Amino acid sequence: MLNAKLASKAHANHKSVIQLSDHVTVGGKDLLIVGGPCTVENLAQMEAVASRLLTAPIQALRGGVYKPRTSPYAFQGMGLEGLEILATVRQRYHLPVVTEVMAISQIEEIAAQADMLQIGSRNMQNYDLLKALGQAGKPILLKRGLSATIEEFVLAAEYILAHGNPNVVLCERGIRSFDTYTRNVLDLGAVAALRQITHLPIIVDPSHAAGKRELVADLARAAIACGADGLIIECHPEPEQSVSDARQALSLEEMAELVASLKPIAVAVGRGIAEMNTRPLVPVLAGMVGVK
Repeated sequence: MLNAKLASKAHANHKSVIQLSDHVTVGGKDLLIVGGPCTVENLAQMEAVASRLLTAPIQALRGGVYKPRTSPYAFQGMGLEGLEILATVRQRYHLPVVTEVMAISQIEEIAAQADMLQIGSRNMQNYDLLKALGQAGKPILLKRGLSATIEEFVLAAEYILAHGNPNVVLCERGIRSFDTYTRNVLDLGAVAALRQITHLPIIVDPSHAAGKRELVADLARAAIACGADGLIIECHPEPEQSVSDARQALSLEEMAELVASLKPIAVAVGRGIAEMNTRPLVPVLAGMVGVK
């Protein structure tokens, strides 16, 4: 028995549903499909993603503005400029936005513009950051650490819960292994186990697990079949031109095809995929930050 009083199930049917926006939830009957690029590059890029995938349909938009990179010389995101681009697209398309927070100092500015704050795998055991996110007032997407056990993963979520934030979504994104054919090993056994252990919603990131775009769709379908509450997938208008993680990014058409292929699987496991509003309501003016 895990010493996770708040994250553990109180009974077999105990399951939390977390609200991202007025019309988007995760953990209920409808799956949460989050799509978008690894990194926000400019407004035109994010407009292209949102306008195409709104009808796929995805229910939330991802895009990194602060990027933890293995090399200190790699592109590490646009920062506040990228956050403004996300805010513009969020308002125009009424899509909730998910983006990563790397430091306590970033929480306030990101929480003001994003609907869900992501903790990357490298920060899963950054306990000071987890404690601070307990006071963030926004849902948290917690990614499993590179080599974290299931117990360590659940107890990391417990830090956030214990400090006042009940809205935590777990994300299985693959763990390290001796095999280098895939970027990581997607642990779908962990998804099944977590459904028995915790009431928190669980989504899967097949992009970082596979590291190769041709494997992403099959892993995504398997994740839904084994009980995941949703997916977070990297896609880009021109995948080969992506400034980061180009090899694993799907094209927008591939992303739309993947979502369509999930529908019969969702029905088979008693789930659905919610349609989204398809009409942008707020015009975007030329010359705004990030337009290229």
